[in-house]
Amino acid sequence: MTRRLRTAGLLLAVGLLALMLVPSLVPIPELQGTVPPASLGDPDSRFASLNDLTVHFKAAGEGDPAIILLHGFGASLFSWREVLDPLSQSARVIAYDRPAFGLTERPVPGSWDGESPYGAAAQVDLLLALLDSQAIDRAVLIGNSAGAAIAVRTALEHPDRVLALVLISPAVLDSAASPLPAWVYRLPPVDHFGPLLARPFIGRGRTLIDLAWHDPGRISQQVRQAYERPLQADHWDVALWELVRASQPLGLESRLSELTVPTLVLTGASDRIVPPADSQRVADQIPGATMVVLPECGHLAQEECPQDLLREIRRFLDGLSTVPPTTASDPTEETAP
Repeated sequence: MTRRLRTAGLLLAVGLLALMLVPSLVPIPELQGTVPPASLGDPDSRFASLNDLTVHFKAAGEGDPAIILLHGFGASLFSWREVLDPLSQSARVIAYDRPAFGLTERPVPGSWDGESPYGAAAQVDLLLALLDSQAIDRAVLIGNSAGAAIAVRTALEHPDRVLALVLISPAVLDSAASPLPAWVYRLPPVDHFGPLLARPFIGRGRTLIDLAWHDPGRISQQVRQAYERPLQADHWDVALWELVRASQPLGLESRLSELTVPTLVLTGASDRIVPPADSQRVADQIPGATMVVLPECGHLAQEECPQDLLREIRRFLDGLSTVPPTTASDPTEETAP
């Protein structure tokens, strides 16, 4: 009996090992027809080398305060097209593509040492590098959805660099984390096929855009095409998978009471991605935070309800008691696309 059990155990171990290793021998077909991200840029696109990453951004306006716009999952700086120029009439505004999205470089595994550039800690470091490269000492961080989570983490870890927070439908509660534990994404079969699993995002992305609007019938074909344009960039599937793989619960919910900067929380009354009740919960836990609900608006207030959003942001910024001047740092040299 003992020999049989040992034999069964050995066979089970061999079977599990094969299950883990054999899939890695199956090649993943490469994407066809993709191009370097910088080649997809607009005339006003700018690129900077930050933390060994070529980052795509756009800037407008001058003076104080400086405002940084952080888009959410699946979006890009294109998401801020309706508000960037209006905000720049009285402020210096910069929108950039977070790693894995837009036209920012998408490094592949093996091209970096240490921590993944797609992880939250690296994204905070990248934001700080952007501030330094633009000689900005403190900034107002305006983040939508997952971009709000990076803004909150930055304000918690580097409050001296953040003048104020504007959180639009913030995905910062613990419930916003991935339902699967991190080790699942690191299983060899799952990790190997990860980029292939990411490719259906094209179809799911169209559904997500509809879900993100109160009235998806108002989404033009041009907007839909612009959302899919970054999917022409090299390695977008690998980058999307690496972002998911690097995602960890951030534990921000338990730390919201530690925030010390003025904070405005906004949500669309029809938000079906981050329910308004979740945004209210975030506002309730941040000392002194102001909460605003925009009627007939969904998850992307900056796109669907820009005028209402601008009104509330301007009111909030006008209420800031002091706006310290920006100070110069050692600038990071910009690189041409």
